[in-house]
Amino acid sequence: MSADLIVLGAGPAGANAAIAAADAGLKVILFEQQPAAGGQVWRAPLPGLDTTLPASPERTSGDGLRARLKASRVDARFGRTLWSVGQRFRVDAVGPDGNESVEAPRLIAATGAHERVVPFPGWTLPGVIGLAAATVLLKAQGGVPGTRIVVAGCGPLLAVVAAGILKSGGSVAAVVDLSGPGDWLKALPAMATQPALVARGAGWALKIGAARVPMLFRHAIRTAEGSEELQRVRIAPVDAQGAFITGPERVIDADTVCVGHGLVPGGEVPRLLRATQTFDRRRGGFVPVLDAVGRTSLNGLYACGDGAGIRGALVAEQAGRLAGLAAAHDAGALSETAFATASGAARAAIAKARPFSDAMAGMMALRPAQVASIPADTVVCRCEDVTRAEIDAAHADGACDLNQLKQFTRCGMGPCQGRFCGDVAGELLALKVGSREAAGAFTARPPLRPVALADLMGAFDYSDIPIPAPAPL
Repeated sequence: MSADLIVLGAGPAGANAAIAAADAGLKVILFEQQPAAGGQVWRAPLPGLDTTLPASPERTSGDGLRARLKASRVDARFGRTLWSVGQRFRVDAVGPDGNESVEAPRLIAATGAHERVVPFPGWTLPGVIGLAAATVLLKAQGGVPGTRIVVAGCGPLLAVVAAGILKSGGSVAAVVDLSGPGDWLKALPAMATQPALVARGAGWALKIGAARVPMLFRHAIRTAEGSEELQRVRIAPVDAQGAFITGPERVIDADTVCVGHGLVPGGEVPRLLRATQTFDRRRGGFVPVLDAVGRTSLNGLYACGDGAGIRGALVAEQAGRLAGLAAAHDAGALSETAFATASGAARAAIAKARPFSDAMAGMMALRPAQVASIPADTVVCRCEDVTRAEIDAAHADGACDLNQLKQFTRCGMGPCQGRFCGDVAGELLALKVGSREAAGAFTARPPLRPVALADLMGAFDYSDIPIPAPAPL
């Protein structure tokens, strides 16, 4: 099949990009792995729970987006696992009816982000989950991840998850924040540019305070302990860079830890297509170089949302609209004047949201000293059980970038394809080679997501296999 534009991802960025382009007259096909639009931040509840879960601003925003998408001319295809993007923007995805292939002269990558967890001893124990995973459980399923829960890490998700657990009837044993009160006060002027979000954050803080949950600022988890599952966590103080310092440690009994240290852009598609990249620590790592409206260095390829750099939902939805309008303009569906008029509101909204976005992204940026504190015997790559000591040894043996590290250790070769270890492994290697740019990133290659061979092959009988005629003697 063919289209004027393919959009990958139906979060705030991708869905708005698809709607804007379709409204301008383009034939748009949208691929999304989840069963409904909304992405992580505006995730839809599971069927049957949509009338039982409490209302929230995120739910309202998500419902509005899903309604606008349904009313649009976009060919939205949910439940599709994207596994390959090739030249001329041929997209291959596995869906309910097997493999699908679509081509278009233009493609918008709005593939979102995934969470980062800086490893610590015991982080692979059952009972340790990510902050983003906890939000999925709370938003989509209305469940609480455990009985006695420690919420740890950095950034605004700490308050989101802790307040969500309390709202759902759970118990939070402590909130452990890498940042200090001064860091939050320093960010306050930028945050004040979005009073509605500040008010929402204040509501979360009041809920946490009313429950008398201990707030441990400038602390981090030193170890998670238990024989076969999590039983307790050991908390220790850290400095402003995230390194452990001398000070009293606390041991907290818990059956669950929700932990996260920011987000990493899911920029595999621009990287696979060899679009120019740059390293931006505040934006989460390696991101595609974009112009003011979302164009990459590759003609016809656009990127927006957190997959193009961590900026949050406020910027993502407007950047998506801007990229969709740019694709329509480049396709000849919008004149220069019409494009300037239609894109003005999105540009203004992005400029207004930028201070808040930058402040929150800075709170979630990876702290190199925290990575340097990872003990030698701690697993970094969960899929292949590669430890920090093995990564250091690989560099001593001559591995100078991430792809050489992969060859030496198999780090990044598991089912996650390096999504959850690549960022930290690259930071560990950067400590040896001097910079993250020198350490590089894993080369993106198909399959972008694990897919079953049976799904690609479909159902067939032996008699369906074409057998060529014998060659003449």
